[in-house]
Amino acid sequence: MDSQTIILIVLGLVSVSALSYVILAPTEKDKAKTRAAKFGSGTTAPRGKAGAGANAAEAPKDRRKQVQESLRRIDDKQKEHEAKKNLSLSQKLEQAGLRISERDYYVASAICAVAFLAIALITAQSTFVTGAMFIVGGLGFPRFALGFLKKRRQKKFIKEFATAIEVIVRGVKSGLPVNECLKIIGRDAQQPVRDEFYMLTESIRVGLSLEQALERMYDRMPLNEVNFFGIVLIIQKQTGGNLAEALNNLATVLRNRKLMEGKISALSMEAKASAVILGSLPFMVASMVHIASPVYLMPLFETQIGNFILIGAGTWMAIGILVMKNMISIKV
Repeated sequence: MDSQTIILIVLGLVSVSALSYVILAPTEKDKAKTRAAKFGSGTTAPRGKAGAGANAAEAPKDRRKQVQESLRRIDDKQKEHEAKKNLSLSQKLEQAGLRISERDYYVASAICAVAFLAIALITAQSTFVTGAMFIVGGLGFPRFALGFLKKRRQKKFIKEFATAIEVIVRGVKSGLPVNECLKIIGRDAQQPVRDEFYMLTESIRVGLSLEQALERMYDRMPLNEVNFFGIVLIIQKQTGGNLAEALNNLATVLRNRKLMEGKISALSMEAKASAVILGSLPFMVASMVHIASPVYLMPLFETQIGNFILIGAGTWMAIGILVMKNMISIKV
């Protein structure tokens, strides 16, 4: 028997063995049933000290079950909240921290549209550019400003939120009730943490439950940090436990997240600088060419083919900027 036949026989035996193991090996479900049958076949504990020991052993299981049930309800509410992506204008204004009505917002949008139209007419723009500037001034710029104010307010909140949680930790350790600690933050903390905790305490004072008040707080400030804070308070209220230790751990986690964001921002600064240079390079080159030879680039603006080239170049450039933005945007 030559060596090639021996190798084929060995490979065949290995293949058959592997296939048999895959088919006949017990699955995870079978292993779980075996373990359940093994534990279920035990005898029940006698009464007296053994029964007390069994009850003591079942207490952590009951508490764990309550915590899991609370987390499941909170997760369901979180999914319902995320499903409601279309926020009303009043909710957007509230998240941005603007104390104005919807009517005032529309009036400001109209004024902005008229201002953009006046700039277009003063600079003698074409009809297409004038109409585009009017639309951008009435619809685009106010929404952009609203989103900018919302993000800036959320950054300020995250910056002061860990300090506010530490105030609760120190208050609980000194013997103060949680509601009193929340009132202290709503009175002495920095903005916008002060407003959010003031509205939280006012919601509890008028009769809402802690869970409902925290849910409204999350609607006003839709951040993961606020969601974590609500989960800790709700679980502690329903199942008990050391609230000071849980909040202290949460404050530590929030500070570590902030530190991680700073490290990521520092490490991605080179990529951001490269993206800025690549994004501004075509405009800089076009400006310098126009200064050196004003007639050289005019066919791009005066001919139909040139307009199509500009539209295509602008489209691809916008796609490239979006791709670079997604590549350097890392969420913690």
